[in-house]
Amino acid sequence: MTTQQSLQREGGAAGEPGTPQPSDGLKAGLKNRHLSMIAIGGVIGAGLFVGSSGGIAKAGPAILVSYLLVGAMVVFVMRMLGEMAAASPNSGSFSAYADRALGRWAGFSIGWLYWFFWVVVLAVEATAGAVILEGWIPAVPQWAWALIVMVVLTATNLASVSSYGEFEFWFAGIKVVAIGAFVVIGLLAVFGFLPGSDNPGAGLAHLTDAGGFMPNGAGAILTGVLMVVFSFMGSEIVTLAAGESEDPRRAVTKATNSVIWRIAVFYLGSIFVVLTLLPWNDESIVKKGSYVAALDSIGIPHAGQIMNVIVLTAVLSCLNSGLYTASRMAFSLGERGDAPRVFAKANAKGVPTAAILASVAFGFAAVYFNYAFKDTVFDFLLSSSGAVALFVWLVICFTQLRMRGILLREVPEKLTVKMWLFPYLTWATAAMITFVLAYMVYDKDNREVVLLSTLVAAVVVAVGVVLDRTRKARLRA
Repeated sequence: MTTQQSLQREGGAAGEPGTPQPSDGLKAGLKNRHLSMIAIGGVIGAGLFVGSSGGIAKAGPAILVSYLLVGAMVVFVMRMLGEMAAASPNSGSFSAYADRALGRWAGFSIGWLYWFFWVVVLAVEATAGAVILEGWIPAVPQWAWALIVMVVLTATNLASVSSYGEFEFWFAGIKVVAIGAFVVIGLLAVFGFLPGSDNPGAGLAHLTDAGGFMPNGAGAILTGVLMVVFSFMGSEIVTLAAGESEDPRRAVTKATNSVIWRIAVFYLGSIFVVLTLLPWNDESIVKKGSYVAALDSIGIPHAGQIMNVIVLTAVLSCLNSGLYTASRMAFSLGERGDAPRVFAKANAKGVPTAAILASVAFGFAAVYFNYAFKDTVFDFLLSSSGAVALFVWLVICFTQLRMRGILLREVPEKLTVKMWLFPYLTWATAAMITFVLAYMVYDKDNREVVLLSTLVAAVVVAVGVVLDRTRKARLRA
């Protein structure tokens, strides 16, 4: 394939690599403020609010090290992805880059696996939101609430990309303000500066006063890693959305450069506040949830309902972004001939209608399975998509190792963002991810997830390889 052909294939004009072609149907409907908030809110999923208590119970204060390790891994992966996305913005992001750097089969495989991950997430998030809404209005059954939130956010995505951006701007904004306020108020209470607080203001004492910093041993840190790694999924969404923004390179560069402080404040900062407000083994952390327990310890009234509102916002944000992300990946696969061509068609507003409807159709089916066949079909879907996040990050590592050379040869001036200590840190990150996957196989609670995910991945890769060879044989003939 010539340089010109390869540039055109990844969505850029031959004369200006990385510039989306008007003919691709998508429009630059996302404003810089949309991209900024998507970047900030992308690392804050509902898993942070509802999943952190389990990690604290397993690892104690040492869960901070777990979050630090996974956070570092995400920072490195985002830096690699930012390098490629800033040089060549593309609606298919890492799938399109893998297609070019590793082969057609790689782009096909990781694209479909990523799509599969997000359409299953649609069902998980819709159900989580429905549980909260049913608690507020019991007259409406849970399945009906799940249907309502799916329909509303589908309509939003079908309206225009700017509608998605506007909804996500406000959803993410609420999450950011809520966590920022939690960190500030919590730290004031920790050090005894919050007027009227019920918390004794123990400072940093709770980090060591209940069995030490690592009460369950150093091995619990690795168990904690497995429990928190999935709450970071979503940070890469901004690189897909950048292709529909006013200034893709600026948006990607800004998001990549800010990922460190975002993880430090929102993840490490908020968990640090929880662990300093309460002893890690306080029963209320597991019973009420870590954030509700922390707010209760300060004496904030109606803490549970406040957190329900915030969690619902996080759920709707994740569902909104999940549908957007799945549809854009389907669109990119359709453009490259790895999905039905109809997926690559966009209407006059730049909305890939078929890709959205196909994605939400599978999402609706997954919601149905969650209610009708929860312990069989849906459990399989959930488990078989569970490790896809790690597979995606691993593929990004290997893709960046190859793409650096391609970009240096063809468009060196576009390398405005560079991976640190290349290639050593890239290889170290790949080794970290591989180690986490191996440890998941060793850990009995995660073994099924990684084995089923690997099985599904192997099937998709096999299909990708067969299709790639069939195309090549047809071309030779």
